[in-house]
Parts: sequence; C-alpha cells; structure tokens
Amino acid sequence: QVQLVESGGGLVQAGGELRLSCAASGGILSSYAMGWFRQAPGKEREFVASITKGGRTTYYADSVKGRFTISRDYAKNTVYLQMNSLKPEDTAFYYCAANSMSALRRRPNEYDYWGQGTQVTVSS
Repeated sequence: QVQLVESGGGLVQAGGELRLSCAASGGILSSYAMGWFRQAPGKEREFVASITKGGRTTYYADSVKGRFTISRDYAKNTVYLQMNSLKPEDTAFYYCAANSMSALRRRPNEYDYWGQGTQVTVSS
C-alpha cells in the first residue's frame, strides 16, 4: 500500500511561484507513473501533469504548459510540481496520485493511490 503526502502549498501573489512535493512511503515510487491533479471549489478534479515511471517523459494540461514542471527524485522517493507564473485561476487543492500503468492516464479514476492534498491560493 503506497501512502502519498503532499506539501508546499500556500498563499502566493499572481506571478509568483511554488514548489509542491509528494513524498511516498510503503512502496517504490519508480514502480508508478505519477500525476498531479487539482480541484477548485465547485469544480471537478482535473489533470495537471504526469510523469512516466522512468522520468523521461512528461505530460501537461494545456492550461499549465510552459509554466509548470513535474519531476521526480528516485533517491528521495518524491515527486515535485514546480509552478511558475501562477495565476488566480490556478487556485485549487492540489493532489498527487500514482498509477501502476501509464503516465498517459488523465482521468482521476485511472489512478490507484492519492495523497490528502495541499491548498494553493493565488491572489490577484
């Protein structure tokens, strides 16, 4: 059973940056494709970014492409989401998730394990 714990959220002004971390325990993170999702109040959870098991390929939602970067550190069993040029519309609860199959998966129900989430608030 993989446990995921996110950290790094907070309040930031528009144009600022944050780095989210997702630390894993109870499993080897390299066995999983990893994704970041977000959910704003009253909206469905949406895909943000994903990274392959080997870390060589990444995928992004169009809304964050060029601003966000997903990466993974195998030694620390941790996945990161670097968020630059933040916008008020990026405000949401951010979750990391793991699936044992493919980083091409973008639907929440295709992921097996989830963290508890971390709040990101971007003020205008």
